[in-house]
Amino acid sequence: MTERGDSSGPGAPLSTKGAPNQTVALAAMLFAVSMTFIDQTIVAIAAPDITDELGLSASGMQWVINAYLLTLAAFFAFGGRLADIVGHRRIMVIGTLVFVISSVLCGCVPRGDFAQSWLITFRAFQGLGAALMFPAALAVVVNVFPVERRGRALALFFGLSGALTAVGPLLGGWLTGWTWRAIFWVNVPVAVIALVLTAMAHVPNVSRRDRLDVPGAVLVAAGMGLSVLGFQQASTWGWGSAATWACIVGGLLVLVVFCLFELRVRDPLVKLQVFRDRAFAVDCAVLFFAMLAFVPVFFFASVYAQVSLSSSPNQAALFLLYFFVGFAIASQWGGRLLDKRGARPALRLGTAIGAVGFALWASKLTDLSMHDQWPYVALAGAGIGLLLSPASTDAVNRAIGASYGEVTGITQTIRYFAASVGLAVFGTVLTHVTGDRVAATLRAKGLSADEARDAAKSVAESVSGQADTRQPSGGGDAARIMRDSMEAIRMDFAEANQWVFYGMAIALVLAFICSLFHPGTRVTGTPESVGAPKPTGPGESGDPVEPGRPAEPAGP
Repeated sequence: MTERGDSSGPGAPLSTKGAPNQTVALAAMLFAVSMTFIDQTIVAIAAPDITDELGLSASGMQWVINAYLLTLAAFFAFGGRLADIVGHRRIMVIGTLVFVISSVLCGCVPRGDFAQSWLITFRAFQGLGAALMFPAALAVVVNVFPVERRGRALALFFGLSGALTAVGPLLGGWLTGWTWRAIFWVNVPVAVIALVLTAMAHVPNVSRRDRLDVPGAVLVAAGMGLSVLGFQQASTWGWGSAATWACIVGGLLVLVVFCLFELRVRDPLVKLQVFRDRAFAVDCAVLFFAMLAFVPVFFFASVYAQVSLSSSPNQAALFLLYFFVGFAIASQWGGRLLDKRGARPALRLGTAIGAVGFALWASKLTDLSMHDQWPYVALAGAGIGLLLSPASTDAVNRAIGASYGEVTGITQTIRYFAASVGLAVFGTVLTHVTGDRVAATLRAKGLSADEARDAAKSVAESVSGQADTRQPSGGGDAARIMRDSMEAIRMDFAEANQWVFYGMAIALVLAFICSLFHPGTRVTGTPESVGAPKPTGPGESGDPVEPGRPAEPAGP
């Protein structure tokens, strides 16, 4: 395995063009990855407006968000390996271009029957661009900074980019006041700045001679895609449908085949041997269950605020800000706990606080008062903030036998896949329970069972934040009864959301149970990176994993 570099242009080897400008390179990578973090939360705020204008179904809107997360999860490890082979700078630029072009096309979605397919397709391409961009940008930062400065640079990289997750709802609320399409177009100036700074920094296009595990990439993408498809479409196909279970079971079987294949292939996409370390396996399990709640909560809380509380997008963004305040404060405590006592106390305390916070938050949803909920919103955020960074960092420090980039690829894939599964499962629950509750309300108001069922299905599949535009027109009894029942329907939606938030609490309980199996030992020495490529120069990214590594991104 040898290092390669371009012979000319901005990507020339260090010996040809001189050392890159480290500060400018770091700024360029921060601008690039900021788009990937912001886009995980910004769309949730605009979901009701998008649903109304384009006439999307509730499941269609969930696919708009999930297409991004699913593609990001499925191709993250592949993007990292492709960057190693083709060149980190080159793939970072390609990923940025794919991302920003897809963003523009998302913002230009036409009205009409084709709108839903258009938006889902280009959101998926956004996820693909992010999957190429993020690991390549991380590798660039690792490559341009010497070992003695790398820890501080990566801490800044992950700290600032992760913090931008909180910017998404606030920026989305403000931009939606003008037009929801701006939440996609805002990526254009950010991408231009990232590309210009990359050129100014003279970042070398470092690459390695390596094999690309294409079969592994196909298997993991197919397995994740099928399983999420089954969960997401269960509300439409029905839980008794053969298609639903064929997708879920088939997807899980494909993922099993992927794992068996990766254990046998010479150059695997994912080094599954790292899971032999019990602490690493527990860290990943805790991350999986925590992320079932973390990213989906932005969508469900935002839509709940705009439907049941009749909040504006800006008010919904402020509602989510309580979550981020708790998250930010607790994440600092989590880092200190990790340094002093290891990961186990932070994992147990964070999962317990998170479970209690989500459960109490769920119990207050039917009060229809933001003022009554904010302490529990902050408590739920504190629980996630307390556990997320320690779990990720401890996993990285435990993974002897793999490079920083390889282990980050594993943890990030788990996190994004869990978020995608959580959105699919909880979205199905929300649609199903909303339909049942609304049907019961309409029957109590005098509609027949068939009329109530049809009307409830329509409501459940068209939930948005603009309550007045959802009120049916017409002079029939069904339309009149529905118009007179909007307050009750808003309560029905709040009750349906209780099921979702209690489900998130259960996910945190499962994470807590997993944390009980953490051995509690601390990494005190610098392990050798057995089996990982050793650095042969400033461009090689196979550095050993050391305890002093910065925290993994606390954001999603």
